[in-house]
Amino acid sequence: MSIRFVLMPLFVEVLLTFGVMFGMMYFRTSSLQRGETRFADIALREPNWPVRATQFGYAFANQFELPVLFYVLTILEIITHSADLLFVLLAWVFVAMRVLQAVVHVTNNNVRVRGAFYGVGALVLFIMWMIYIVRIAIALP
Repeated sequence: MSIRFVLMPLFVEVLLTFGVMFGMMYFRTSSLQRGETRFADIALREPNWPVRATQFGYAFANQFELPVLFYVLTILEIITHSADLLFVLLAWVFVAMRVLQAVVHVTNNNVRVRGAFYGVGALVLFIMWMIYIVRIAIALP
């Protein structure tokens, strides 16, 4: 499998992380400039941001939870030359769930819908890890 195809879902996940970060920066900076939030109220990471800034902040923090396991697995797949079409397809499903979860998180924040996207993504990532572990354990290509 071409390394480009293996890395493409990872690149989209990275871009998603930066996109959410820029949204967070925009809403936080705007809140500070409008005087809705004072530096003293957030200096020690107190949760005193307006709703939109908070949504983006939590969505950004969420990009450093499950995706870390995705990054590690992608790197391991490349190093061990184990990445195949199944890995790439599942990677795209995982990344699609992350994008959809982030969109819900920063828009209507419907917890049930957001949770469903999270759950499907987590299950897909778990399956990806189990396939990798089994293949390595029994030395399959």
